[in-house]
Amino acid sequence: MEINSSKSDGFLDISLRPFDLSDVDDFMVWATDDRVTRLCGWDSFTSRDAVVNYFKDTVIPHPWFRAICINNRPIGQISVRPYSGGYRCRGELGYAIAIKYWGQGIVTKAVKMVTSSIFSECPNLERLEALASLENPASQRVLEKMGFQKEGVLRKFFIKKGKTIDVLMYSLLNTDLML
Repeated sequence: MEINSSKSDGFLDISLRPFDLSDVDDFMVWATDDRVTRLCGWDSFTSRDAVVNYFKDTVIPHPWFRAICINNRPIGQISVRPYSGGYRCRGELGYAIAIKYWGQGIVTKAVKMVTSSIFSECPNLERLEALASLENPASQRVLEKMGFQKEGVLRKFFIKKGKTIDVLMYSLLNTDLML
């Protein structure tokens, strides 16, 4: 499903859509950039073949992995990873965007587009979670602007390039949108 923003607010026309294999080269712009991935839970890709395999094995079959597009051209990604079993009421939001688009409000707009539709698209979802590195105040601001509640620090939560990282846990509940 494609989600489109409005041009009436004077900003770029941003849309979210599923990726396909023709998007591999655009994806590589940010997925190979250590400045982008240093703040992500995954490492930079180092080859086109690795990205093609990632698309085939993960991105395309993923239930909710979208390209953040300007004029239908991917400049970033946003995903909601659903949990299963007793945790199926939760999903984890993640996003990344090419560095040349940082600070332009594009991720904020993409997160707004997701939060306005994800709870109806995924009826079991009651809680959307997002992790933000303590070293990434811009991502923290995005989540706070979109109504996510800061729940606390998860200490030594994952290892990135040999360093254990602390992150902030944020959440947005389906009932928060009704307030």
